Parts: sequence; structure tokens; C-alpha cells
Amino acid sequence: MAEGSVFKHCGCKDLSGKRLGSRCPNLRRPGGAWHPTHGRWAYQLELPKTADGERRPMRRYRFDSRDTAAKERDSVLGLLALAGDNRDLTIEIGDLLDQLKPTDPLPDRTMIARRVKAGIPATTALLLGDYLREWLTGRSIAPGTRRSYDSHIRNHLEPHLGHLTIEKLGVGHIKAMFTAIADRNIEIETARDSDDPALRASVKGQRITGPAMMHRIRATLRKALNDAIRVHRLIEFNPAAHIELPSGKRPKARVWTAAAVKHWKATGQKPSPVMVWTPEQAGRFLDYAEDHDILLYPMYALMLHRGLRRGEAVGLRDLDLDLDLGTAVISQQITTDGYQPITRKVKSEAGDRTVTFDQTTTAITRTHLARRARWQLVSGPTWIRAGLVFVQPDGSPWHPDTVTKRFDDLIEKSSLPPIRLHDLRHCAATFLKASGSDLNDIKDMLGHSTITITSDTYTSVIQELETERAKAEAATALVPRVIRQAS
Repeated sequence: MAEGSVFKHCGCKDLSGKRLGSRCPNLRRPGGAWHPTHGRWAYQLELPKTADGERRPMRRYRFDSRDTAAKERDSVLGLLALAGDNRDLTIEIGDLLDQLKPTDPLPDRTMIARRVKAGIPATTALLLGDYLREWLTGRSIAPGTRRSYDSHIRNHLEPHLGHLTIEKLGVGHIKAMFTAIADRNIEIETARDSDDPALRASVKGQRITGPAMMHRIRATLRKALNDAIRVHRLIEFNPAAHIELPSGKRPKARVWTAAAVKHWKATGQKPSPVMVWTPEQAGRFLDYAEDHDILLYPMYALMLHRGLRRGEAVGLRDLDLDLDLGTAVISQQITTDGYQPITRKVKSEAGDRTVTFDQTTTAITRTHLARRARWQLVSGPTWIRAGLVFVQPDGSPWHPDTVTKRFDDLIEKSSLPPIRLHDLRHCAATFLKASGSDLNDIKDMLGHSTITITSDTYTSVIQELETERAKAEAATALVPRVIRQAS
């Protein structure tokens, strides 16, 4: 394959008005070197002959420097080299290059390489479904983010939009997808409320796609199409950026009042996805957990009083805990990828924070560490040195899903109104607000990145507890406990 040439070209005309192009005598100096200011740089090479054997030279003009022209020429050669010894593929890539307008950018080499590897013709219109899969495969992202993107693509974007070419995708297509999703939500809700058992069974296990999820689906598509513009240069317009959706605000926390508990017992329905206990209910839970699951009771108490996330509590390290000062640095978390535990840093600068303990939480944690020391003494050489505050009796880390399962079991057996493990964090924020703290205090304790998140979730929660009291100590003092004899 010829390497082509780089040369200069200009717009000067001869006496008849015909452009001289590369024949202009002013393009070179008397010694033969290119003139430094006259004309623009260009390159030329021979594309593979057509299937009919016709020659087709490729020329591109108007480059500001020799290096720029040579670089694009080499990019063209790199695209042609993707075909290797495959003559048909060589002609196909040549066809793709021959169709370019003078100002069109070259096709993205990585994208063409992936299409060649996948057996997708280089000149065929690219379907959105194919592009989304190639896009996701080529991204270096956290496993949890990859699963989220994959779910959006597999469950929504591919079924509704995957058959469209990426160039033809428009705002109307995306609007139609979200309309179809909303219509399906209505079908599921109608079937759930039906008197027909067969109809109810037909939607068993199917979930509603709520406003927040719709926003995340749109965000995935918008990101993929932004990359199609900036990185792969496949399109020039992002229709997903022009879609308006209903507000995806976080649900506000609701309290398990006597009326709410009565309704739940009668119907089995929770008033809100985010529920918090009253202080009396929280105290009953901690008492029950202390009696029935002493291994995880200290972790649950810490989450309830100081608002740690599950991963932050499971991943809390000995080196980050200082009970003499009464503080814990939250810098590490243990989450899951599928079922596989993954240790990583907390996910934001705001999440990397120092949490101050109250006296009750400090005492519970000290008792736990003393109990842990006895476990280590019994285990001896078999003790697993995980370096974590909360471990199993053999020293091994807790699996995050086990922590959740045992929490759910405790609630079910205690007959308390149900909350999620994550709602212990909401309880902590609610009790802190009720004890006199402002939203900035709660934001800092929870590690929220903005006060908007805190405000949207916790404004107007337990009005009957909004009194002026000392902040951290009063928040803990709101939770009544059974008085126990020291052992």
C-alpha cells in the first residue's frame, strides 16, 4: 500500500482564471524548499481500487502545518491497515473513506476496529443498540457503574431504541420510549390492583420504573451520545440532551407514627419508600438486637446514632477509629459487585469525613472491642487479621449482604414496622434534626455532597421532636434504652 505524499497547495490563479493548486511557482523558494507562508499543506494517497478495479485517489487540503497533514495521512493509512490481508474489507474501508466530504472528520479508528472485530461491516449504518454495546465494552468504569449502565441498555434502551441507526435517532424517538415506559408502569399498577389472580400473577416481581430511574436512563443515553460526538465523531447532535422528564426528586422520609403503623398492619403497605422509626421504636430495636444478635448490634447502633452507610460501617478500619478522641475517619467502604465484596475508597470528597461519637456510641464500641479481644484470644493463630472494627468471631470481615439479611430478620422477629438497613441512616439524620441541629450539621455527618440532597430528603420530618437541645448528645439521648446491670 502506497504511503502517499504531503505537499503544499494554494488558491492562486493563472491568466485564464484557472487555479494553479500545487503548480503555483510561489509555493517553493528558489532552492526548492517549501515557502514557509505561501499556500496550505495537503496530502494525497491512493485508496484501494474499487471492486471494479477503478483507481480512486484521496486528497485532503487546508492544513496549517506539515505535521498536521502528515498525521491525518497516517491515520488514513492506519484505518486501511485494519483490513490486513482481507481484500474485501480493504475495499470496504476504502469505500468508507471515499464517501467523506472534504471537511468531514475521519472515522474513529477504535470504533472501526471494534466493528471489524465484531464482524460488523464498516460501511453499514450503525445501529444504536450496537453502538451502546461497543461503547459500554470500551469504557473503564467501576463495576457497579457498569452494571447500572448495562441494566439501562439491556432493559430499556435496546428494546425501545436499539433498532434505530445512531444517525437517525431523534428527540421524538426518545420521548416515545419514556411514554412507553410510563404506560407500562400504569399496566403494572392496574394489574397489581386487579381482582383477577391471574392478572396479578402476570406482573409478580415486575418493578415500576420511577422518575428517578428514568432520569438515570436518560443520563446513560446522554453520556453515550456525548461520546459519539466528542470521542467517536459519529454524530453532531445529542437528542437526549433535549428531553424533559418529570422531577426525579428523592422521596422524603416519613415517620412510623401510630396511624402509619395501624395502616401498615391492616394493608401491609408502607407510606413511603423511606421510613424512619420514632425514638421509642429505635430504642426497642436496639434492645432487641442487643439480646438477639450481639455480633452485629454494635454496628447497627453506630449506623443508627451516627448515620454511616452500610459499606462505611462494614469497612471501618481500626486505624481510623480513635475512641479517646471519640472520632472515626470515614475513608473506606466495602460494597459488593454482584455478590463479590469490593473494598474501595468512599465515593466522594464529602463522603471522606470525620464523624464525632457521642458517649453512648463510644461506650457501645468500647464494649464491642473488648469482646473482640476475647474472640482473638480464643482463636489464637487462626485469627484472621482483617484490620476492621467490626468482624466475625474468627476475625473475618462481614459480608455486606449478610449484614442486611440479619437486620431484616431482626425486624421481622421483633414485630417492629419495617425499615431498610439504609433507613438507619435516615433515623440518625431525623433524630439529629429533632435535637436542634441544622441541615449543615446533618449534611456533614452524612457526608452529602450538597445541602440540596439533605434538604430534599429530611425537611419536615419529626415536628414533635424539634426542640432546642444539645446536638449529638441529645440526638442519642432521644433513643430510650432498657437499663442493664453492668457485667
